[in-house]
Amino acid sequence: MQFLHNTARFPPAIQTARCVFFWGFMAAFTTLYDKLVDRHTVRSLDAEGRELLLYVDRTVLNEYTSPQAFTGLRDAGRPVFRPASALGVIDHVNSTRPERISSPDAQSDDIQMAYFVRNCRDFGIELFDLYHRQQGIEHVVMPELGLVLPGLVIAAGDSHTTTYGAFGALGFGIGTSDIEHFLATQTLVYRRLRNMKLSVSGTLPTGVTAKDVIMAIIRKIGADGAQGHAVEFTGSAISALSIEGRMTICNMAVECGARGALIAPDEKTFAYLAEKPRAPKGDALKAALEDWRALRTDDGAAFDTCVEINASDIEPMVTWGTSPDQAAPISDSIPDPGLEASPARRKDAERALGYMGLLPGTRLQDIRIDHAFIGSCTNARMEDLRAAAAVVKGRKVAVGVDAIVVPGSREVRRMAEAEGIDRIFREAGFEWREPGCSMCLAMNDDVIAPGKRCASSTNRNFEGRQGAGSRTHLMSPAMVAAAAVSGHLCDVRKLEAHHAN
Repeated sequence: MQFLHNTARFPPAIQTARCVFFWGFMAAFTTLYDKLVDRHTVRSLDAEGRELLLYVDRTVLNEYTSPQAFTGLRDAGRPVFRPASALGVIDHVNSTRPERISSPDAQSDDIQMAYFVRNCRDFGIELFDLYHRQQGIEHVVMPELGLVLPGLVIAAGDSHTTTYGAFGALGFGIGTSDIEHFLATQTLVYRRLRNMKLSVSGTLPTGVTAKDVIMAIIRKIGADGAQGHAVEFTGSAISALSIEGRMTICNMAVECGARGALIAPDEKTFAYLAEKPRAPKGDALKAALEDWRALRTDDGAAFDTCVEINASDIEPMVTWGTSPDQAAPISDSIPDPGLEASPARRKDAERALGYMGLLPGTRLQDIRIDHAFIGSCTNARMEDLRAAAAVVKGRKVAVGVDAIVVPGSREVRRMAEAEGIDRIFREAGFEWREPGCSMCLAMNDDVIAPGKRCASSTNRNFEGRQGAGSRTHLMSPAMVAAAAVSGHLCDVRKLEAHHAN
């Protein structure tokens, strides 16, 4: 079962719908975001063109957010409108322990997984179940197959669907009722967002990664700084990033409130897709490239909000609180909430420090950890594992630290093992796991005990995110590796310099 390769195969009604509304008037210059929305508008639902019926090209379904949607379809006797536009992936609730593969009952014993298998079978949806050769985290699997293409609109029951903006595709999360509506109609009622331009110019310093960039951005604009916006990331530092780094940036854009994130596709994008098994090939690829190269914001297009950041100012980042914007460079100390001008932010910081068991003025590098986790849809790709392995090589996990690595997919796992990366982690004392969301969220058997502290490459550090009472510090995979071998939060640049010597 194959996905459609491009939006040129819309039904005729969709092809002729080319509304070009921009806040109530015709726009001479258009942002990339508005171009994608305009291309997919079936019709406007209000005079200003802000409420739309939007055609959605594809979705990815998981066992956690889809059950109620399928139940709704069953109860109403409705089929899925276009089953080939959906892919089912088991990733959230499954165990990542290696023994799961040798247990024939691991999937059938779990109600959510078993119901998901039944739903995909009954509605004709392709499924990567627990034992599939390409099983993995949805936002890792979709791009590595070549199912995320420039110009597509992809909506899924997971907020980190924004990841797909790395390819010039509009991805966003939707709720269960919206999943049902999409499956039945291939459309969604959608509200047009405002446009934000976020430019990162200059060259990133040594030891600074895409994860540090997006964490610095979230710290600067706040957890709600992009609320109501679609963010387009631009600038020389963004262009210099790999596709995997761009996925990390777009993945975490939702943590500053963005409902969409975009990076205009370029030659890196096209080269990445050319190697993917389900991306267009031959003449279809040539035709697609002609369209893809036009997917960019027009010169002179207006943005509602613009933010500029100098890449040279960014350092390796870690969070100290319970929101992704409560972060600081690793060289800093815990801030004093009393110095916060906003009463609401001061109260949030006080609560966060109480939950995290930290005191103002404590050096971040003095904070000891109990767990180290490398994984998640944010940072479990090959680039991430290579970076962490480079830090770990020749070192050992510190006494008292439990460390695990969870590749983002079976494909990533095979590639890492072919390069010997698994041996580097194992020799250092890390557990080498099967794919899944794992310790990103306490929805499986990877749960952190109350009061325990984790250095994590994930995207959220909310209270209880990794287990009731657990304490999470977000950082890049290389920084997690540095913390794991040091036993405390650590500036990876110091370890890298030691390696170089």
